[in-house]
Amino acid sequence: MLGRSRQHQSPAVSAFIDIMGSRHVLTSARATAPYAKGNRFGGGSVLAVLKPGSLVDMWRALQVCVDHDLIVIPQSANTGLTGGSGPGAQDYDREIVIISTLRLNQIHLINDAREAVCLAGSTLYELDEALAPLGREPHSVIGSSSIGASVIGGIANNSGGSQVRKGPAFTKHAIFARVTEEGRLELVNHLGVELGDDPAHILDKLQRGDWSPADVTPPPEDTMETEYGEHVREIVDSPARFNANPKFLYEASGSAGKLMVFAVRTRTFPKVTGATTFYVGTNSPAELEDLRRAILTSDMPLPVSGEYMGRPSFDLAEKYGKDTFVSIKHAGSREQIKLFALKNWANGVFAKLPFFGQTVADTIAQRAFGLLPQQLPERMLKFRDRFEHHLLLVVSGEEKDRMGAFLDDFFAEAGHEGDYFVCTDDEAQSAMLHRFGAASAATRYFNLNRDESADMITFDVALRRDEDDWLEVLPDEIADQLHISSYYGHFFCHVLHQDHVAKKGVDPVALKKQMMELLEARGAAVPAEHNYGRLYRVPEEMEAHFKELDPCNVFNPGVGETSPRKNWA
Repeated sequence: MLGRSRQHQSPAVSAFIDIMGSRHVLTSARATAPYAKGNRFGGGSVLAVLKPGSLVDMWRALQVCVDHDLIVIPQSANTGLTGGSGPGAQDYDREIVIISTLRLNQIHLINDAREAVCLAGSTLYELDEALAPLGREPHSVIGSSSIGASVIGGIANNSGGSQVRKGPAFTKHAIFARVTEEGRLELVNHLGVELGDDPAHILDKLQRGDWSPADVTPPPEDTMETEYGEHVREIVDSPARFNANPKFLYEASGSAGKLMVFAVRTRTFPKVTGATTFYVGTNSPAELEDLRRAILTSDMPLPVSGEYMGRPSFDLAEKYGKDTFVSIKHAGSREQIKLFALKNWANGVFAKLPFFGQTVADTIAQRAFGLLPQQLPERMLKFRDRFEHHLLLVVSGEEKDRMGAFLDDFFAEAGHEGDYFVCTDDEAQSAMLHRFGAASAATRYFNLNRDESADMITFDVALRRDEDDWLEVLPDEIADQLHISSYYGHFFCHVLHQDHVAKKGVDPVALKKQMMELLEARGAAVPAEHNYGRLYRVPEEMEAHFKELDPCNVFNPGVGETSPRKNWA
């Protein structure tokens, strides 16, 4: 990594300040730290973090980067779980600039709100807010939306989301910058909106939403689900969705930061009415798989979602996800987004002070929220005591009675010993928030037990759709090296998230490789929806896709353990 001792005299930094002002050009280690360190993994030094307030300024800053032979890492909310939206510990041969897009958060609803044009920094939460009064919703409605994740981040990572009917986030309509093989910056408008020819003119009109309905191509058919719905019903020997699936790699979709995306045009969906949550419990993974296949092969409409959580995940979330649960349930997602940002900022500040460490905010939050009384509904707690495996099955209002009868018949069959209850509105909200809290609980556990732990080992796994033994049972020689293991995920898609914390003295890299070999031997695909980031090596076909998007390796080099060097050297 090149030195940064002369960064304040850098001609590039001076040019950035001329474009957007010194307030929005960050260069000190303290100011850039929240952007240069990943949410879970990754981190490194950067020349500058840029925070443009207009698309035109972002375009001009990109030209400066190209002129000065700089690396560009696009970043929105920096909420990713694999470190792919910041630098890593790699042998870079150029200075790095992060372009943070969060100030560019305009959303333009088009075609009677059946689609949305979302600028680079717009978040899922903001899109959900814009659509809610119109009876519509975005691709993702819980999880990433509650921590401020961006629309484009989901598209760039083909994020899966929790809703069975929709599949991975995907669009063929985007406007983006790329660097050609000749090293020339070019703007590509595949948005399906006529905006002119000159880049500055195009981007100014785009940000202002200055176009007429006649300038916009027609929307797709308005449905409650995508073609993924039929795909996921097929019980075959391949995963339903995974990041390297060529079906979902198209320009901005699956780009993983290898393009600078200014905006995407994405579908919206009619909001489900009268959603009903069935809380299912069983002590048999095989019984839960029987239920999955019975529902997928039935003539019923697909459930809205089906979220799995094992008892260890339930218990971890109860203890270590309490702040997430309480803040979203009683203050709302907007306040949770602020708290998430505040925690990251505080940890970054205290990490630089003696005697404090990098998890002070986690410690404070854990102790403060631990003083609160039990938050989970009584029936959920009773099911936790009775059953090892839990499924949150959500259906639309018109399917409530039919699903209830279906479950009655299923659990009445010989050999089935599970049970269910129909959630009240409060129980439904609590159950989903508790499942969401499981995603951060293992991280909190690790942060509070760093002295006794080597590292986190995490996977998001796409299992074969016909996998019977879907719930991993680790060999003793692996399990004995772990403090905790937490399994949860999107059950009908057979996508599971696995969070492990390795004991102190364990080699986490070697252990993760050993665990990965077990998954691959089962025909699983890894990663499923969080993308490769700084944790996974991309397969050859994915690297070829990256090279086609970015032939000079200017944008986010090194992602997926590819070459971090110019021209893919």
